[in-house]
Amino acid sequence: MTDITAPQNGVPSDEQAEGDTAEQRRSKRQRSAWLFARDLLIIFVVALLASVLIKTFLVRSFFIPSGSMENTLQIDDRILVNQLEPGLIPLERGDVVVFQDPGGWLPAVAEPEKNPVAAALDWVLEGVGLAADDANDHLIKRVIGLPGDHVACCNALGQMTVNGVPLDESAYLKLPDGVSAVSQESFDVVVPEGSLWVMGDNRYNSADSRFNQDQPGKGFVPIENVVGRAILVTWPVDHWTWLDNYGSVFSSVPDAAAAVEPAPASTTTGGE
Repeated sequence: MTDITAPQNGVPSDEQAEGDTAEQRRSKRQRSAWLFARDLLIIFVVALLASVLIKTFLVRSFFIPSGSMENTLQIDDRILVNQLEPGLIPLERGDVVVFQDPGGWLPAVAEPEKNPVAAALDWVLEGVGLAADDANDHLIKRVIGLPGDHVACCNALGQMTVNGVPLDESAYLKLPDGVSAVSQESFDVVVPEGSLWVMGDNRYNSADSRFNQDQPGKGFVPIENVVGRAILVTWPVDHWTWLDNYGSVFSSVPDAAAAVEPAPASTTTGGE
């Protein structure tokens, strides 16, 4: 008859039970560590995909390389751009937009050399929207004229007119001291279908639509070149602000169709 308290395989039964328990605990710890690592990986991948999708379809970050939009935007400001405009939400006069160079607006700029590690890191951070895109082939200006608008400058008071209505742009313009005319260049244009007429807020220091009329696009920006509307200054902290389109400046401007539509001819009705 076997003694149930006798050692089996040279290990007392109570010690063997304790050994099994320790092994089970180690196994559970290893499984918990693996599950934790797996969950972290899933969270990272989901966050990465969300960042890419947000940058691709919703918002995108840019930095400001010049003073052409002062004092609305300062050099090296970081901004967020809403990419739903103009794809899903139509642009309005006064919107500040980022757009790709229509051709000839910007001089060719050689890409700065970076070591492979820095270049790879910048590519990853820009891809997920954690770093501002460079602006070597992008510009930022304010929309003044929509398709069909008649934009001219300057009237006797030095104001610009849109569809015959003079604009009071003092809320956002930066002009040299003692200067009242909103442009040093005269112009008189009708914005073609599918295009925009854009100008910088720092009006005497902005190579905008006025100064690119000798380019293939004649100074107009195709709407398809617009990346989106700038909505927020995110950096530096003391510059944080929502970007206004100053709708009141353009509130009296009629639609292009209404501005050019001839008055209906008088009619009479026949009678007996």
